[in-house]
Amino acid sequence: FPIISVLSDKSAPSLVEYGTSPGRYTSVAQGESTSYDYMLYSSGTIHHTVIGPLEHGTVYFYRCGGDGEEFQLKTPPAQFPITFAVAGDLGQTGWTKSTLEHIDQCKYDVHLLPGDLSYANYVQRRWDTFGELGFWLILQKCKTWMVTETTERYIPFIKDGFQSYNARWKMPYEESGSSSNLYYSFEVSGIHLIMLGSYTDYDEYSDQYRNVNNGRSRSLLVLFITIGDGGKWKA
Repeated sequence: FPIISVLSDKSAPSLVEYGTSPGRYTSVAQGESTSYDYMLYSSGTIHHTVIGPLEHGTVYFYRCGGDGEEFQLKTPPAQFPITFAVAGDLGQTGWTKSTLEHIDQCKYDVHLLPGDLSYANYVQRRWDTFGELGFWLILQKCKTWMVTETTERYIPFIKDGFQSYNARWKMPYEESGSSSNLYYSFEVSGIHLIMLGSYTDYDEYSDQYRNVNNGRSRSLLVLFITIGDGGKWKA
């Protein structure tokens, strides 16, 4: 059940129409929307809509909000072989575009991004520009992205941590039994993938430790990103 996420600067319903033929939408899904303010910044309306169930290895055509441009999405295969593209710490540096272009040349089924996304810090507009970079790659390859959180500086007692990430990048954490969007697990092509959150509690007494591994697949893949603390790395 993929989640279609769109940022809009105008009033529009959280609606996705989709089907297996161009211009012919045989299914409709209604989603939800959110927005947030950060100091002087106000986000647009962020729409999240779950579509499906979908057939494996199939190209779907969809449009958002009841009109506008048509996009495509190809679902992963039902079983092996499957190819993952894995890249973390994308940020928005001189190397980001080069990395995305290399990924774009790969014949992959799912892109896995295990943390550190926008490098926005306090500059919320950089979440918008990072979304534009990711949106370009998703549309070019018509593939699914699965991500975990980024380091996100916030103002203690005034702004909650991960407000921007949680509003913009909704992952299927509830479906996996997780209590937080910062860590979750999912199944694809017979593989159980665990996306760990390095910037939240992960010791044996934490919710992440107890909740994230609910899979029954024989194959297991775990992704996380290491974090720096005063020049020392830990995982």
